Amino acid sequence: MNRQKSQVLAGKKSDSLRIQIWGARGSLPTPFTPIELESHIRCLFEQFIYQNNQVKSDKRDVELFLSQIPRYQLGGYGGHTPCVEVNSPHQQIIIDGGSGLRVLGQEMLKGPSGRGLGEIHILFTHFHWDHLMGLPFFAPLFIPGNKIHVYSVQPDLKKVFRTLFKKPYFPVPLRKVNSQIQYHTLKPRETFYINDIAVTPYQLDHPDPCWGFRMEQGGRVYAHCVDTECIRTTREELGLDLPLYQNVDLMLFDAQYTLSEAIEKANWGHAAAPLGLDIAMREGIKRVIFIHHDPAASNAMIAAAEDQTLRYYQKLFTHAQEALPHLESVDWAFGYEGMVLEV
Repeated sequence: MNRQKSQVLAGKKSDSLRIQIWGARGSLPTPFTPIELESHIRCLFEQFIYQNNQVKSDKRDVELFLSQIPRYQLGGYGGHTPCVEVNSPHQQIIIDGGSGLRVLGQEMLKGPSGRGLGEIHILFTHFHWDHLMGLPFFAPLFIPGNKIHVYSVQPDLKKVFRTLFKKPYFPVPLRKVNSQIQYHTLKPRETFYINDIAVTPYQLDHPDPCWGFRMEQGGRVYAHCVDTECIRTTREELGLDLPLYQNVDLMLFDAQYTLSEAIEKANWGHAAAPLGLDIAMREGIKRVIFIHHDPAASNAMIAAAEDQTLRYYQKLFTHAQEALPHLESVDWAFGYEGMVLEV
């Protein structure tokens, strides 16, 4: 109902939690091909030149024209696989090492130290390839003096690193990675602290064990719920994992499929946006951003799924308000690479 209201901030310092999406695609990267990009640019220029049957050359006209183009027709949703950065006033935490991690690493090298912050913390939801492929290209890993803390509930994290940094998968063995890597095995549903951020892992619904993270700081709560099929929907079914969805300010949720696709692809481990909205409405989640877009979906197809979700939400909210007149609306949107949110 108010899907575009999500507060998107760029480069703004704040005392709140700041979340940036560095990769919003699932399964594998989906960059524009040169031919697709050429066609895309040509189409935009043709629209601009022939708009209102007159040629325009004023810079302000160009900016106005671009501002009126829907996201899917302009920059799209991005092609990198999952990587999300969470920042508090005192701490940075990275979630997952998809191909977006390489871009984040290059950005971190622009800091004062040139060493990617010196001490880095990376949480892993699970070890599917799309959540690991950026690791061998994460520049701070190769800088002497850096300390990289890596965390997972799964106990085989160190084994995963040894396999990843080994021929024939990658030419540099783990023993030649110059940073100091420290491995941490997390206990399910047990809270631990990274500086001022409290982190609690909860299990998601995925073919291989996958864990979401609830992060709390200064009374604000962020829930990372990506790579879940959302098979468990009721409070009773969620059981010990229900707190992942309660008293949440912002939730990132898996929306790889439309509802019909999710039914066709049962047991593939991914959800549709309406499932996340059902939980958000029931549990009072304030804001939801949907990511992990299908690599087979074009930007136009993702935008169509967003429109379908809008129609679903409007009906859901109307019916819910009949029973609960004071029900608050959910602020939601489909996420994209580079999106910055503040909680």
